Amino acid sequence: MHQLIDSHCHWDDPRLQDLQPTLWQSCVDHGVSQLVVPGTQKAFFKRQISVCEQHPSWHLALGLHPYFSDRHLPQHLVDLAHAIHLHRPVAVGEIGLDFALDTTLEGFSISDQERWFIAQVQLAQQVKLPIIVHSRKANDRLGQLLRQLKFDQGGIVHGFNGSLQQAQKFTQLGFKIGLGGTLTYDRAQAMRRLAKTLPLADIVLETDAPDMPMAGQVKGSPNLPDQLPRVLAVLGKLRQESLLEIAARTVTNTLEVLRLK
Repeated sequence: MHQLIDSHCHWDDPRLQDLQPTLWQSCVDHGVSQLVVPGTQKAFFKRQISVCEQHPSWHLALGLHPYFSDRHLPQHLVDLAHAIHLHRPVAVGEIGLDFALDTTLEGFSISDQERWFIAQVQLAQQVKLPIIVHSRKANDRLGQLLRQLKFDQGGIVHGFNGSLQQAQKFTQLGFKIGLGGTLTYDRAQAMRRLAKTLPLADIVLETDAPDMPMAGQVKGSPNLPDQLPRVLAVLGKLRQESLLEIAARTVTNTLEVLRLK
């Protein structure tokens, strides 16, 4: 069995918590020994913190997600900074830009999303924490902003979907590239080519559970973190490399970029 870290799992989501404690035991049985649990909005911080305090292998990250830009308030940035000081998360996140959203809607404009992102990057720089980045159709702009802000704490670009050149621009800034269930789909040829080409030192594994379902999953059922070995298996087949080597390296990458012991 290969020991793995799910670098992106919304473990506090009720769809996963309703399956406890059986689900965590299944994770352990499948070699998924640690989870990184990103935040999405202020309303869920308390729930998320409470869950992560229950086990040392469930690592807290806190942030304001672009999906909920219309719900974020200026006070939430103050609350985020306070929660970071009190609870010492491993990262600020999940933060980022999502240009696949309807940016004509109030609260979701590009300028609104960028305002929340910039404020949180600046906070992460101040507290010297890495960030967990959400990016949809926004890789170039995110890279540009990170360079302009001179952000040097690194992090993870979660659920990456872009070109090798875009990935390299992130890795040059100290980021790892999160690969997940998309790899399990035969039709995801561009993503599979990227997974074969990226240096192993730049890759971390994730599920984004309970979202981002994997190939063959029953429609409507939640994605689960105990399925992470499926991502490892596909990556091993694509790269023609030892599963043990990939598992060990991706775990090391996650530990290093998030400064975990």
